[in-house]
Amino acid sequence: MSTGPASVNPSTIAPYMFSLMLRNIATYGFQIADHNKPGNPGGYTAPGCVLASPSWPSYPGNVAPIIEDYVFNWTRDAAITMSAVLNQAPAEIPAAGASDLLASYVNFASTCQASGGDIGQAHYTPEGASTGSTDESDGPALRILTILPGFAGLDGPTQTVAGNVVAADLAYLLDNNRYQNPTWNLWEDTFGQSIFARSVQLAALNQVINLGPGLGIPVPPTAQAAATWLEQQLPLHWSGAPDNYYVGVLDASRGEGDPLAPYDPSIDPILACIYGAGIPPYDPQLLSTAAQVRAQWTEPAPTAYPINTADASIGIGPCIGRYNGDEYSGSSLTSNTGHPWVVCTCGFAQLYYELAAAINNGTPVPTDPLATTFLSQINVSSTGTAGDAASALRAAGDKMLQAVLYHSNRYELSEQFDQSSGDEISVSNLTWSYAAFLSAVAAR
Repeated sequence: MSTGPASVNPSTIAPYMFSLMLRNIATYGFQIADHNKPGNPGGYTAPGCVLASPSWPSYPGNVAPIIEDYVFNWTRDAAITMSAVLNQAPAEIPAAGASDLLASYVNFASTCQASGGDIGQAHYTPEGASTGSTDESDGPALRILTILPGFAGLDGPTQTVAGNVVAADLAYLLDNNRYQNPTWNLWEDTFGQSIFARSVQLAALNQVINLGPGLGIPVPPTAQAAATWLEQQLPLHWSGAPDNYYVGVLDASRGEGDPLAPYDPSIDPILACIYGAGIPPYDPQLLSTAAQVRAQWTEPAPTAYPINTADASIGIGPCIGRYNGDEYSGSSLTSNTGHPWVVCTCGFAQLYYELAAAINNGTPVPTDPLATTFLSQINVSSTGTAGDAASALRAAGDKMLQAVLYHSNRYELSEQFDQSSGDEISVSNLTWSYAAFLSAVAAR
């Protein structure tokens, strides 16, 4: 079901999106039953748990059949969500309320870390118990990036817990140089050296180095060397000519059951720019990558989404997918080139907004030939004024968010949109979808 009008201002919907996102964050006064423990009085979310989604395969509220269970606290999704909460204060939530939510999140993170298993495991139960899920080293880094900006607003005892959580996450990354090891990517289907993981690890280490001393958080002696090493690795993801894109995962191997896929160009480098460090929004190599990501979903080709053609006729879009060869639809691993994702579309929109902001703040409009196609896709000339370029970039971001709103189910956001009909598919009410929308609007 589409939500209109197509020309709606995305910022006006942010307060409602924020309220929808809060439904998936457990507090002391708001618990969510764990479907895996029916009738069990202890089978409820612990305060601070951020459910990825309330959907599981037999959940009656799903917008479409699914094959995965999302009723877990994913470390990555939870960190991104709580960052969105903090970024909405005090406009949508009082600063004290945001700090209270962060305090619950910190205590839940401590419970998860103490539950056994690898601190880098992808997700935990709603009660904070270990699941033994795959190792994904971006999660601990994102958790550091969430806790440190809000650290000063926590009370003394919670600051102690927060410091211990950060120290444990740092130890996970730095002990035995784990940050140098391959990991599962943010989509959990490809193993290797992930540009996203490396960029958020770099951002986390830089933040600890810069903010740690002032907050009373010790900076490990190996942190600077690790940050320097990660910064040196990011350029190695550049493919060079003739492809001219950042490779999402180096030395990649696919997970069992996941079909072989070309993968690149992928949304991963764009999300690395949005959530991490080392790849600024005006990097010509990133813009070359982004141009190809957009083109594969819009230009006549086997990968193009039909819905983008229809959306273009009413002046919105396009919607963006994850990577070349994606076939996951929520209900199948063979869905014929996959579908657009809310988090990918919002992340791409945020790239437009962040580049516009950089230009408004004095960064020159990119003139490198690698950026030419990216700018020409939205009718920006390198010889035009900075103001015109920033306005065009902002308008391009708006069109993407307007497509997300247009295809939403009364503004509720699922994980994906059907590539042909635009209808919502896969899990309903994906928390990261709301957080990605809010993050883009904040950058706007």
